[in-house]
Amino acid sequence: MYNNWMLFLFPALLFATYAQIKVSASFNKYLMVANRSGYTGKEVARMILDRNGLYDVRIESVGGQLTDHYDPRTKVIRLSRDVYNGDSIAAVSIAAHETGHAIQHSEGYFPLILRNNIAPIVGLSSRFVWIFILLGLLIEPFLFEVGVMLYLAIVLFQVITLPVEYNASKRALYQLEDNGIILNEERSAAKEVLSAAALTYVAATLVAIGQLLRLLSMSNRRRD
Repeated sequence: MYNNWMLFLFPALLFATYAQIKVSASFNKYLMVANRSGYTGKEVARMILDRNGLYDVRIESVGGQLTDHYDPRTKVIRLSRDVYNGDSIAAVSIAAHETGHAIQHSEGYFPLILRNNIAPIVGLSSRFVWIFILLGLLIEPFLFEVGVMLYLAIVLFQVITLPVEYNASKRALYQLEDNGIILNEERSAAKEVLSAAALTYVAATLVAIGQLLRLLSMSNRRRD
């Protein structure tokens, strides 16, 4: 199984490329289409937060494109400028998605709590994993096994991220409709934006699994 990692990793890399193109195309397409309610991303985020009792969650603007995220440590939603100031379908969809994470946090959504708890470990793993892999190849084989274990933590993080992101998108679509932010005829456009974004997390998970299979294959060969 491990020796067939190429059959898994290469299609995963192709899918990752497709997912990135898809999310960029969907975002840019609906960035040009104003939502009929006229709300900006910031206004939508604030509305959803307030209607869910999350008055203590702040909203900030950040640079870049598709850099939007929710920081559970500081209870801050950071929206890229196109989303923060924009009144497009893409803007309100992404803003609603990030409020979905804030709602998850407030409700103690288990996959999110689990992801947040292991995030510091994964952060360290991602910094040192390839150092251990390289040292294992050059100096001490045991260090290679340590690198594989560190990479396993990264894969676990990616897998846990999938339900977190899909659930946030589901919550976003519900909040957009329930609060009258999007009309029925705008639903498919909002769903397309959210679904395209979710594909990138699927792709990242598949690539991570493919890389893990590659490392396990290398480990097996070193033992033989």
